[in-house]
Amino acid sequence: MASNDEIVQLAKRAAEKLRINDTETNPRGIPKAPFIDQVEKFVANADEAEAMLRMLQSMLDKYQSMEAVTLQKKASLNQRVPDIKETLQTVEFLKEQAAKSKSTVTTYELDETMHAHAQIDPTDAVCLWLGANVMLEYPIDEAVELLTERLDAANKNLKDCDEDLEFLREAITTIQVNTARVYNWDIQRRKAEKSRPEHEVVT
Repeated sequence: MASNDEIVQLAKRAAEKLRINDTETNPRGIPKAPFIDQVEKFVANADEAEAMLRMLQSMLDKYQSMEAVTLQKKASLNQRVPDIKETLQTVEFLKEQAAKSKSTVTTYELDETMHAHAQIDPTDAVCLWLGANVMLEYPIDEAVELLTERLDAANKNLKDCDEDLEFLREAITTIQVNTARVYNWDIQRRKAEKSRPEHEVVT
């Protein structure tokens, strides 16, 4: 049986055999998981099987980690998009009211249990929260442009997340199938060795 260091080296060779570094990627650079069609082309004995399984587990861990990060990013975007939409609609409404030289009466929240009325006179500027406790005043047209750009970018990122998640799930499934194929191949190999006469057993 090979030592741990030898298994690590065999795992590196397994990655080279599968041409992991040469594989195609999706538009965000995530590598496509290679499919092992014929296990015997890449694995010849117990040590190589263990090395291949270790390499596949490492790949699976990386894909699952990327999936978790992408899910978190998607959740964050799902919260941001409605906020940006609502802010954009408000700014566009204020722009329309300003064009009509009309004041706007609104209700705003002081805290969770208290609200107050306010009158907003026609204005050509608005203040936007930019995050990290930063607020800046923008001409209303620039505010609309900025919010529109942010909304478009957020929607694009959300679409990219969905595409990446589908790609990652396919990759995870491929790696799991590869793992099962290598494991089953090794089981069959061991059974075949046990069924041979002792002097014919290949180690």
